[in-house]
Amino acid sequence: MTVREVIRMGHPTLRKLALPYPTNDIGMAEFNILVEDMRETLHAAGGIGLAAPQIDVLYQVVVIEIVESRTRYGEIETLPFSVFVNPKITVIENNAAGYWEGCLSIPGMMGYVKRPQHILVEYLDQQNKPRSMEVTGFLATVFQHEFDHLQGELYVDRISDMKLFAFEKEYQLFQLGDPPSGE
Repeated sequence: MTVREVIRMGHPTLRKLALPYPTNDIGMAEFNILVEDMRETLHAAGGIGLAAPQIDVLYQVVVIEIVESRTRYGEIETLPFSVFVNPKITVIENNAAGYWEGCLSIPGMMGYVKRPQHILVEYLDQQNKPRSMEVTGFLATVFQHEFDHLQGELYVDRISDMKLFAFEKEYQLFQLGDPPSGE
């Protein structure tokens, strides 16, 4: 399979609405190649999630894989490699919490974003079977971050205080482990 280029903020595809993936094509060769390319690209980039628009493919396909509980985001729940096609999120409880987020399409930067922490995710898996799962905590943030890409949104659009937007090195030096004042 192929490691694809991750496009960066400023590329027009990142600001477009992704199209629903044709359900009749899920599981076909082209779909399977896309999923494998996304897996290879995610691994090569060292990320935990990747949306198809980030590799300039304007379809509603997201892959998430968290194999280590220790990441640049601290200690988080693991999730085996999973594919989410045409996903939808429903907020179950609007109890928002904030985390420092990074993005493969905005390399070297981190920003503090508050999001709901209890959501329902409905999607088709890579065998075209409808699935749903309740997600809480930081994992809920991961899903919302990735699914935002399908709506043409980036995490920087959700930063409410631009003083909490930093280069990753400065984040590690000055912010890591310290919630913003008032939290």
